[in-house]
Amino acid sequence: MPPSTHAGDAERGYIVPIGGAEEKFKNPEILDRFVEICGGKSARIAIIPTASELEDTGRNYEKLFRKLGIRHARVLDIVTRNDCNSDKYLDYIGKAQGVFMTGGNQLRLSTTLGGTAVAQTIRRRNASGMHVAGTSAGAAFMPEHMIAGGSEGSTPSPDKVTMAPGLGLTNSFIIDQHFRERDRLGRLLTALAYNPFAVGIGLDEDTAAFIRPGDSLEVVGSGGITVIDPSNLSYSSMDRARRGDPVSLIDVKLHILIAGGRFDIQTREARPE
Repeated sequence: MPPSTHAGDAERGYIVPIGGAEEKFKNPEILDRFVEICGGKSARIAIIPTASELEDTGRNYEKLFRKLGIRHARVLDIVTRNDCNSDKYLDYIGKAQGVFMTGGNQLRLSTTLGGTAVAQTIRRRNASGMHVAGTSAGAAFMPEHMIAGGSEGSTPSPDKVTMAPGLGLTNSFIIDQHFRERDRLGRLLTALAYNPFAVGIGLDEDTAAFIRPGDSLEVVGSGGITVIDPSNLSYSSMDRARRGDPVSLIDVKLHILIAGGRFDIQTREARPE
């Protein structure tokens, strides 16, 4: 599902995928920056903990955002697809400046929210200026094509990744998280071999991509982002590879960006700051 179309002259909101394990106490740079773009202390932020099976995940983020000065942070306890039709949840998202999706299992997000009124409202509101952040599973769920699972390792292989439809806030990127910590280069390369149209973003922990309207991104956080650009791919053996076989990819460009680094999806140019 492609991103929602713009509403009138409104500018799209930011999309902020976070690699997981973001710093929450000593120097919560990523969360502080998210609060800032949402408008500061007066912002209204909706917290969606659907990906998590832990009962206190949403409340912990609610307390955290309030500690950061947000007066109107609210957990939307979306557990079933029927919950996604709740008028009170839809109304809150409709008036929010930001949505934050927690970590857990991204398939819980896609199977619960996919195609529902809540998903449609988030997409429509992002198109008209609301900012959407997600950490770990919440980050993976953001694009049109979602990495649902896979195995570790640096070499692509046909069975290295499982894909599923995502929320569809962007069709320009495929996003993976806990990237360096869990050795996920191979599965992101595999995902891109199946769909060389998109650019891959591999997010280290405590690292976020602040994706501006127009699909240029800036790196915030203590780790790095691996940007994989397959636009000049000249050869792939994916079409003839069998399960477990390594896959050859030629002329794939890779960038490692750290805090302040930028990448522009239109020009495919990366720069350090």
